[in-house]
Amino acid sequence: MAEKDTLTTAYGRPVENDQTSITTGKKVGYGLLNDTYLIEKLAHFERERIPERVVHAKGSGAYGYFELTEDLSKYTCAKFLSGAGKKTDLFIRFSTVGGEQASADTERDPRGFAVKLYTEEGNYDIVGNNTPVFFIRDAIKFPDFVHTQKREPQSGLKDATMFWDFLSLTPESIHQVTFLFSNRGTPADYRHMDGFGANTWMFYNDKGEHYWFKWHFKTDQGIKNLTAAEATELAGKDPDCNRRDLFESIKKGEFPSWTVYVQIMTPEQAKTYRFDPFDVTKVWFHADFPLIPVGKIVLNRNPENFFAEVEQAAFAPSTLVPGIYPSPDKLLQGRLFAYEDAHRYRLGKNHDLIPVNSPKGNRANTNERDGLMMTDGNYGSTANYFPNSVNAQSEARQIPDVPALALGEAMIARHDLEVVENDYYQAGELYRRVLSDTDRDHLISNIAGHLGGALKRIQYRQTALFYKADPDYGTRVAGALGLDVQKVASLAALTDTERAAATARDL
Repeated sequence: MAEKDTLTTAYGRPVENDQTSITTGKKVGYGLLNDTYLIEKLAHFERERIPERVVHAKGSGAYGYFELTEDLSKYTCAKFLSGAGKKTDLFIRFSTVGGEQASADTERDPRGFAVKLYTEEGNYDIVGNNTPVFFIRDAIKFPDFVHTQKREPQSGLKDATMFWDFLSLTPESIHQVTFLFSNRGTPADYRHMDGFGANTWMFYNDKGEHYWFKWHFKTDQGIKNLTAAEATELAGKDPDCNRRDLFESIKKGEFPSWTVYVQIMTPEQAKTYRFDPFDVTKVWFHADFPLIPVGKIVLNRNPENFFAEVEQAAFAPSTLVPGIYPSPDKLLQGRLFAYEDAHRYRLGKNHDLIPVNSPKGNRANTNERDGLMMTDGNYGSTANYFPNSVNAQSEARQIPDVPALALGEAMIARHDLEVVENDYYQAGELYRRVLSDTDRDHLISNIAGHLGGALKRIQYRQTALFYKADPDYGTRVAGALGLDVQKVASLAALTDTERAAATARDL
C-alpha cells in the first residue's frame, strides 16, 4: 500500500493495527489505558456530534454561482451587483424549519432558502424561506413561536393545541398560516420551489441615495408541490427524498437554477404605502412594485463532505457588504443578533474560519484574535489593535457611508403593534385570488386535519381568524371541523382581546 494511504493517528503516527485493541489476554483480557490509539478513537467518536440547529436542523446544500444580468449600480454600491455578466460564487443551504435532524423532508413546514455569496467585498448572506412572509413581526416573539412548533414539554410529543393556541392568539400569523397549510407547505423537492428574502432591506449608492428592496428567487424548473397524502407516503418510503433529489440531480449534470428578482421602493413611496413596508407578515403587491429581473443562480457542484460543508455552514443576515443595509423591520433587527450568536454557540467563536464560511473574494483582516478552534495562524506576529504604527492597516474610507435616515421623531419605548384589519386582508387575497379551487380544497382539508387535534375552544378562536380573512374561508374550515358557523362569525366580530377572553375556557 502506498505510504499516502496508510492510516495514522490524528497526529500523524502510522497505525499498525486498526482492528484490535491492546488487552491482557488473547480471548479474555482487560483493556489498557496506555492503548492511546483506542482512547483517541473513542474520545473523538464521543464528541462527533455538535448541537443541531435550534431551527433549520435538517438541510441540504450545494455550490454554484450567481450571474448578474442587470446592472444595479443606480441603486447600490455593492460591487457584485455592478456590471452585467459578473459571476459570484455561492453556497446555498435548503432546509425544513421545525423538524429535527432525523425528521422527514416532506413534513408540512416552511423551507429555508439560505444563500452565501462569496463577493469581492466579503461574504453576503441572504437568509430566507420559500414563503414571502413570516408568522410574527417582532423578534421578541420568536422563542415562543419556535417552542410551539417543537415538542410539548411533558410528553415530548408534537402538540396541536400548543401549535394553534399561539397562532390563534397571534393574528398577524394568518397570512403565513394560509401559505403553510396550502400545498406550498409541502414542496415536492428543493429544486421546484421559489425562495424569498422576505425581510425588507436597504440599497444605498455612492450618491447618498437609498431605496428599500426585497429579494425573490423564482425556480426555473417550475413549481411542484405535494398533497398531504403524497407527503405522508413519501415520509414513510424515503424521508430523505429532497436531499437525495438535490444531490443526484447535480451529480447527473441536471443543474437547478433560479431567476433572481428584486422589488424596489423609494423612501417617498414607503411613507405612503397602504401596508407597513417593513412588516414581514405582509408582501408588497407586484402590481404596485413589479419584480425586476437582476440575475440567475445556478447550482452545479455537490459538497465533498456533508458535515464539513452543509452541517457547518453558518448563515446570518448580519453578514453584509457595502451597499446593503438593514431596514427597521422589528423581526430583522432581532435576527441580526440571534443568527450569528447561534453560530458562536453551535460551532464556536471562530466558525468563520471553517472553509465553507470563509470569504473567498476578499481575505479577512481583523484584529479579532484567539478563542477555541483558532486554526489559521491567528495573524502571526501582527499587532492586534488599531490604530497602530507596527504593521500597515487602514480603514476603507472610500466606501460610501450609509445614508442618514429620518424615520420620524424617535421615542425609545416598547411600541405595541396593534392588530388591524389589513393584517387579515392579504391572507384573504391569497385565499380568494391566488389559490385555485383545488388548492382551496386541499387548504381546508390540511387545516382541518391538523387543527382538529387542538382543543375545541382553540379551534373556534383560530377559525374566527380564517373567517375575518374571508367569510368563505372561515365557513369552510368550520364545516370541516363541525363547528357552529354562527358562533365563529360572532367571535370574528370581536376585538382580539375580547376574542381571547371569550375562548379562554371551554365554550
